[in-house]
Amino acid sequence: MKFGETFTEYLHGEEEWFLEKCRYVEYKKLKKVLKKCKTCNFTRSDDEHIISSATSLSDSCQYQSCPWCDQMFFEELMKEASDVAGFFKSRVRHLLHLHVATGMQRYLIRLRRCFTDEKQALIHEGHILIQYITMNAIAIRKILKKYDKVHGSENGKNFKLKMRAERIELLHSPWLIELGAFYLNSGLDKVGNFKNSFGRVSCENLNEDQPVMKLMLPNSIELEFDLTCAICLETVFNPYALKCGHIFCKACACSSASVMIFQGVKAAPQCSKCPICREVGVYAEAVHMIELHLLLKIRSKENWKERMMGERSEMVKQSKMFWNEQTLQMIGY
Repeated sequence: MKFGETFTEYLHGEEEWFLEKCRYVEYKKLKKVLKKCKTCNFTRSDDEHIISSATSLSDSCQYQSCPWCDQMFFEELMKEASDVAGFFKSRVRHLLHLHVATGMQRYLIRLRRCFTDEKQALIHEGHILIQYITMNAIAIRKILKKYDKVHGSENGKNFKLKMRAERIELLHSPWLIELGAFYLNSGLDKVGNFKNSFGRVSCENLNEDQPVMKLMLPNSIELEFDLTCAICLETVFNPYALKCGHIFCKACACSSASVMIFQGVKAAPQCSKCPICREVGVYAEAVHMIELHLLLKIRSKENWKERMMGERSEMVKQSKMFWNEQTLQMIGY
């Protein structure tokens, strides 16, 4: 079955009620744009006698860049990819907020679970979100490959780099790691019924070198996320993902941005740069990866306790230094 048919079947399948509320990649619409572009370029090339009479309509167009196609195609695809990434982020955030709820909301959720299977509902939504992000990521990959084939160019590949620069590359979202951690924290890796629907998720070498999370998503997409902090070179602790996508320990990120641990990552100055890619302004929208932190706490208890004591000790030390300096400034001694 061709992907276009598979994608249409997905859009009108069991999750149609869910997809009606969100944006998705208009694969067929974008494919029609490319077909018109191919016909247009064939006619134009024929009129200018650039191609020979033996050239058929199925050949790639001879123009590596087409103004009409670029405007209609890339603008629409960028908007759709941005909408998909935004919707995925908001839904995963809502789902995980319910899973790790605190205070009064936690008690309300527990009360509701007496009447409905709330956990099962969260797991089902997690499965839907995995399918949603995977199918849209494949649709983008396929349509960009089609663009390069039609135009005989590498503009499709360049567009992927632009998506990465705009932080809307779907399968490199920190929220996907959080969803994988949610899968493991819920114990679904031990339940056979959910292995096929979620794919497979595993965490390896958490107490050793090169700790990684591996995600085998539907359609045989395999992803691997390194869980090593690039600053302390240990497994991330109390992890934060910066806007650029790089993950660090909270203490390491604060140290790199020259702020105190108790002030938090988001208190970093606007001019602070990512320690890896050196991009500016990536701290303000940092994501606290609570599910991943919980996973590390469960899977590596002794190491987690040791790291927690170390962070608290450093935070108390920094707090004392900070307030001593404030006192000196105010009263002079």
